[in-house]
Order: sequence, then C-alpha cells, then structure tokens
Amino acid sequence: MNKNDLINTKSTLCPCGSKQLYSKCCKPYHLSHAVAERPEHLMRSRYSAFVLRQFHYLITTHHADYLHGLTEQQLAQGDVQWLGLQVLSSKQESDHGEVTFKAWFIEDKHIDAIYECSSFIKQDGCWFYTHGQQMQTPLPSRNDACICSSGKKFKLCCAKLMR
Repeated sequence: MNKNDLINTKSTLCPCGSKQLYSKCCKPYHLSHAVAERPEHLMRSRYSAFVLRQFHYLITTHHADYLHGLTEQQLAQGDVQWLGLQVLSSKQESDHGEVTFKAWFIEDKHIDAIYECSSFIKQDGCWFYTHGQQMQTPLPSRNDACICSSGKKFKLCCAKLMR
C-alpha cells in the first residue's frame, strides 16, 4: 500500500497512534474540515502529515514567525519511514502549550527518533507549532516493547529493519 493510499482508506488506523480511524482522527485536520482543539491534537496531526507526506499541512500549521524559510520542497527531501509516535507529556495553559514526544523513524537502515519538547501558540482560534527543544534518546533494548506499538518485542519487530 502506498503511503498516500491511507488518505482514501476509510478502515485504516490513524498513523498518530490514537487507535482511531484516520478518517475520524487526523484526516479532517489535513483536509481543513476541522482545527486542532489542543496542542497534542495538532502535534499528532502533524506527525500523521509527516507519515502521509502532507507537507502543505505542515507548513500551514507552522507559525509563520518560526518558519525561517522552510518549504514543502525541503520537507519532501529524503526517504524516511516513520515507525511510531510516543507522546510522553502534554500541557496547555491559555494560548500556549507544550508536547513532549518521540517520533521514531528509519532512514538508510538506521533507526532514530525525534525526541522533542514542542511549543505551540494559539492565534485566532488555531494552534500553531512554533519550535522545539531537541533531546537525545537511546534505542530500545532488544526485549523492550517495539517502538511501533505492534505489541512485539523490539528485536522481533522494527529492529529487523536495521539489517
């Protein structure tokens, strides 16, 4: 299945890890039929946009003052396979929010994660990503639960992709 086929599939679980159908979860955000009500919803929908290569959505939900020239073309470079999202914490105070997460991916048979505390602001009723503080995280141990939430051990699942 092509990644973009998920957009039209009504029975596919959302890549954001919510365990909801994509059509009921992040798809309405991606199609501009709804706006994220909380910073965590925006962060999850942005992760799904990375998975589904919805780069226009990523640009439109990135606060203009923090884009620093980022374009859809730049986001489209590379061949990253997203493996899973782990939301570690989420908080919101008035029109500001933070979400700490790990977004696991593989590129060139190397597994890594974007481990970030992302900042969000709300303007005119819409949440926008502003910036994030990057952190380092080790790979899971062989017997840890897999990063893709398959329920398998890491060694029996995504670790095999590194070979």
